Amino acid sequence: MNTAAFWKATFERMVRTFAQAVLALVSGDGLGVLDVDWGQALSVGGLAAVLALLTAVATSGGTEGPGLTETVARPAPRSLPQ
Repeated sequence: MNTAAFWKATFERMVRTFAQAVLALVSGDGLGVLDVDWGQALSVGGLAAVLALLTAVATSGGTEGPGLTETVARPAPRSLPQ
C-alpha cells in the first residue's frame, strides 16, 4: 500500500467503478440521456468510487495490488549496455 504503483492501480479502479455506476444509471430502464438526474448519477458514481478506494485499502494487507489476489505489474529492470 506504500507504493506509487498501488495508488495508481487503485485510482484506475476508482475511475472504472465511477464510470460503471454512472453508465448503469444512465442506461437503466431505457432512460434517455436528457431524462437522467445527473446530480444523482454523479453522486452514486462518487459513492461507488469511494467504496472502491476503501475496499482497496482494506484488502491491501499482504499484496502489492489493490485487491486480495492482485499484484501490480512492474517494468522489467533495464540492463546496461556492455
